[in-house]
Parts: sequence; C-alpha cells; structure tokens
Amino acid sequence: MAEEEQSTEMISFGIIASAGQARSLAFEALKKAKEYDFEAAKALLEQSKEAALEAHHVQTQLLSKEASGDHTVVDVMLVHAQDHLMTSMLAQELVEEIVNVYRELDATRAE
Repeated sequence: MAEEEQSTEMISFGIIASAGQARSLAFEALKKAKEYDFEAAKALLEQSKEAALEAHHVQTQLLSKEASGDHTVVDVMLVHAQDHLMTSMLAQELVEEIVNVYRELDATRAE
C-alpha cells in the first residue's frame, strides 16, 4: 500500500509542478502583453501550453488506469493537483483573451 501511495503522491507532485509552471508562464505572457511585446507573449503562451500538456498527459494516464479497472486512491494531494491543473487551464484561456484585447488596443493606437 505504501508503494501505491508514493506513486500517487509523485503523480500529484508532477501535475502540480507542471500546472504551476503553465500558470506562471501564462501570467508572464500577460505581463509582456501589457508592455505590448506580443512576440514574447506568444512565445510564453506556447511554453505555458507545453507545460500544461505535460500535466494533462499525467492526468490522462490516471484516467486510462481507472478506465481499465485499476483504481487510484484519491487523496487531498491528488485533488489539489487536479485543482491546480484546472486553474492553470482557465488562466491560460483568460490570459490568451486578454493578450488579444491588448493586441487590438495596440492596433487602434497605431491608427
């Protein structure tokens, strides 16, 4: 049982780390957009998506494992990891929209 708990704990930490990185990169992209540095913002959003994809792959492995009948013990750490992932995904979506608003604002300022 301790081996299973350690595995779930490591999976949780992996999701938390990747999702946290994705969220941080998204907010760095927002900062760059505020400075009208859209190329940097775009690059940071791409990096953010790559980090989120790592977390999503781990989540998919858990779902596949569960679907095959191999139940994963759900503890507070795993719930926290899932919360981190969903929050980072929402942050990415919102930041991307806000970057677009800054881009449009910049285009109207240039006219």
